[in-house]
Amino acid sequence: MTKVRALAHPSLALIKYWGKQESGINLPAVPSLALTLEGLTTTTTVSLVENDQIVLNGKAVSDPKVIEFLERIRQLTHSPYHFLVESTNDFPTAAGLASSSSGFAALAAALWALIHHDEPKPKNLSEWARLGSGSASRSVFGGWTLWPAGAEFAEQLYGPDHWTEVRVILFVLESGAKPLGSREAMNLTRQTSPYYPAWVSDSPQLLQRALEALNTKAWKKLGEVLRLSYLRMFATMYAADPPIIYWLPESLQLIRLAEELRQNGLSVFETMDAGPQVKYFCREEELPRVLQAVAERVGQLDYRVAKPGGGVRIEACPD
Repeated sequence: MTKVRALAHPSLALIKYWGKQESGINLPAVPSLALTLEGLTTTTTVSLVENDQIVLNGKAVSDPKVIEFLERIRQLTHSPYHFLVESTNDFPTAAGLASSSSGFAALAAALWALIHHDEPKPKNLSEWARLGSGSASRSVFGGWTLWPAGAEFAEQLYGPDHWTEVRVILFVLESGAKPLGSREAMNLTRQTSPYYPAWVSDSPQLLQRALEALNTKAWKKLGEVLRLSYLRMFATMYAADPPIIYWLPESLQLIRLAEELRQNGLSVFETMDAGPQVKYFCREEELPRVLQAVAERVGQLDYRVAKPGGGVRIEACPD
């Protein structure tokens, strides 16, 4: 086998992963709880070649993170192989929609199949994916995932069928790459924000509240705590030196609209990652009313609707 294809979905953190431990490779300083999203997909094909090559969304690139990841896998496996990596996303790349989580999960899966010629255990694949992107350790799994602080791999708590009414609306306010990548923003926050130590010490109690809500399917409780998590994460960024500000005017409009919709009886809660995009967490039955309200109050925005999705898939390709 000299060519493999893998497909993965992005991992949306509800309790945020923001900050790395100073030791190890992409080890989280705080725990995170996430949902794998069906409706957004990364497809990555990897072939054996003489020299490493990377093609992202049809364009040849020199991505230092991917180059570093390939070298780490070679060292880890004592492999002599070099790879042609061809990856496409059916959603904006590096724009705050967790493309790195699905990208490195798919890449890790394809590399494992080429090097080991078998199906990996999820734990092992999660550990591999983490070497490329911390959040990719979660994208390996479907459904609801936990990544404990300091852990080398994530774990699945529930499959996608645990809570089938969940829908996530991802509003794409800016399709271009972020001016500052998540890894660089995390490091700047850790090094310069006076709020960062409080974020690290506070995150475990947010996680416990979220786990209790998830276990009992307590919608309002989970919604309230996921809001706290993203807002406290951004508070650390605003206090960095220089401040990290990703929000656009439309980001704030959507945040305020979600608050208004809750006051009017809709159970919609917003969250955000490092970037301007806003994600609404709502029930399937309320989806039409929420989208209508956004169109009327904010305008016709580009958006995607996702539901709980499955884990990474590996496919053999004809040579």
